[in-house]
Amino acid sequence: MSAVEERKYENTAVDQAALDEVMKKYDRESNTRVWEGWQKGVVWAVMAAFSLFVIYVTLFATWLDLIRYPSFMGGVLLIGYLVFPAKKGVQKVNHIPWFDWVLMVLGTAAFAYVVVCAKSLTVRLGMSQIRPYEIAIAVVGVLAVLELCRRSVGVPILCVAGVFMIYALYYYTAAKHLGFSGAVRNVAISLFYKVQGGGILGTPVQVCAKFIIVFIVFGAFLERTGISQFFIDLANSLVGRFSGGPAKVAVISSALCGMVSGSSVGNTVTTGSVTIPMMKKTGYRGEFAGAVEAAASTGGQIMPPIMGAAAFLMAEYVGVPYSSIIVRAILPAILYFTGIFIAVHLEAKKLGLKGIDKEKLPVLKKLLRRVYLLLPLVILVYLVSSGSNTMAFAAAIAILFAVSVSNVHRDPILGVIGLAALLCYLFLGVGGIVKTALLFVGIVCAAVCMFKKEAVMTPAVLFDALANGAKSSVTVAAACGVAGIIGGCITITGLASQIITAIITLSHGSVFIALFFTMLCCIVLGMGVPTTANYCIMASTCAPILIQLGIPVLSAHFFVFYFGIVADITPPVALAAYAGSAIAQAPPMKTAFNASKLAIGAFVVPYIFALNPAMLLIDTTALQVGLVVVTSIVGIFGVAAALNGYLLRPLAVLPRLAIAAGGLLMMDPAPLTDLVGVVLLAAVLLWQWLGARKAAASGT
Repeated sequence: MSAVEERKYENTAVDQAALDEVMKKYDRESNTRVWEGWQKGVVWAVMAAFSLFVIYVTLFATWLDLIRYPSFMGGVLLIGYLVFPAKKGVQKVNHIPWFDWVLMVLGTAAFAYVVVCAKSLTVRLGMSQIRPYEIAIAVVGVLAVLELCRRSVGVPILCVAGVFMIYALYYYTAAKHLGFSGAVRNVAISLFYKVQGGGILGTPVQVCAKFIIVFIVFGAFLERTGISQFFIDLANSLVGRFSGGPAKVAVISSALCGMVSGSSVGNTVTTGSVTIPMMKKTGYRGEFAGAVEAAASTGGQIMPPIMGAAAFLMAEYVGVPYSSIIVRAILPAILYFTGIFIAVHLEAKKLGLKGIDKEKLPVLKKLLRRVYLLLPLVILVYLVSSGSNTMAFAAAIAILFAVSVSNVHRDPILGVIGLAALLCYLFLGVGGIVKTALLFVGIVCAAVCMFKKEAVMTPAVLFDALANGAKSSVTVAAACGVAGIIGGCITITGLASQIITAIITLSHGSVFIALFFTMLCCIVLGMGVPTTANYCIMASTCAPILIQLGIPVLSAHFFVFYFGIVADITPPVALAAYAGSAIAQAPPMKTAFNASKLAIGAFVVPYIFALNPAMLLIDTTALQVGLVVVTSIVGIFGVAAALNGYLLRPLAVLPRLAIAAGGLLMMDPAPLTDLVGVVLLAAVLLWQWLGARKAAASGT
């Protein structure tokens, strides 16, 4: 790091030990066992092997579903119980209690049994000839997954799954008159053995095994290229010098980093360790600084083109091209971050804050020399958008590019040759031995660069990235398994139609009220759940409800995804906001409420695109798109100003209400609401301008 960059972060970095404590407190994924010495090597080797196994199966294997998915979940349970202890707190080094060994062995063995007996089970499932001891195996497997989810994700989602399982047992006992043992038998078979119609091996785990894990491993590699620091430096260079610069840096850098990381809490802690102290040093209140970082980091999960890997999953769930997903996600994301950006700007103006001295900021021209770090992302997005390759292949190639670009600066000649070979492999249009030779050259160049002095991506770092990718996948896979349980219970009991009927009854036929109840469900189900698993849960449980109510499929999926994500900043379980408050040393609840206020776009925009799909650029013309963009941005400006209480000068109560109403009306893509909104906003702005001139003339 240059002397300028060192001065930039002087007295702003947070102690790493303190960051680790924050992560352990608010991110269950960080509450792991302590492994050292050769034992750590063994555990890490198991996790790295699992990542390689998943990549191999995804790219090459043509196994039966009843072999592929149980083998995947068996590996998840093995790693999960090796990594996650039964409770938080100080852990003994290199220690697993006996009962954890039992749970690990029994849970893994349950899924291993399905793999070994897959062909027999396939036949006997069709004939309803599952044996009594196989019911016991199923019960053990389900309980092992639930316990792992409790350890790695948390209790809220477990409570929801428990309620649905109890209802399923009641359904078979009372409605079907099968007795308790018959109910257990039917529920166990549906939740453990079946790969269609819900259950642990249902759609969420299938999507997880096919796509999510490979993208998580890609994210682990991408982090080690130094791209996060590049994003922070780029944001500093672009907006650091302006009024309230550090907060604007936090918005941009967290949006870019969070897009890739897939974790609101993890991104809050990573980028917040730099941005939050800088914001406080500039003059922002601690609860506001923590809220800015939490809101921006959470918003990174809705930022195209990656959206924390949810964009790829949504394309699979909805059955539309990936390019269509990212295009439709652009405007809502722009509105979200525009709202936060305007809020921090108005707060800076209200407090009279200045930016960072220009000489302390990175030079943009020098930063552009590292723009090659973006190549893995560009390649990934291109390959997925083109539709000529599978998502798994695109992620695997992007991992190879991440390894290559990380070490280009160590040996530019060899690095460029390797990258050129990989690019020719993808785009030259050759086949056969030439294509294979190009791939081989690219791999060899990347491998040789790994052994260069001061290489970023060394063999040890590569090994660590594989292991950490597997560790991160446990949380997602466990949550997807429980999402499958919830979906399975809804399917086998026919509960979906009853839920829809109940929502319609409660809402008295009002779609808006039905959306409100669905929003509450999404926030509850999304508490503390990672982005990708969060979306799998919402797509399996809440999206079908909205679709049955007549909401367009894409709008329904975007709606539930947005509200599942904002659970990270919505009290009372606002983990990202609480993590930000810990770094800022500010009151947690105040930080959470500030974060919710800053993220107002995420609470308003989903209702608009659910009721009027024009916001998602569905069935619109170019002119309509232009009008939607302009009016929505002006509208979010009005709402942000109203919540902040400041425009050109402090706003009184009535002007705040008027400008808030005008802003909300303009975000609704309809001519009449736009006209009324413009009138209200113009009136308040004129009133503010006249008041400012009068104050300036009187010298007050």
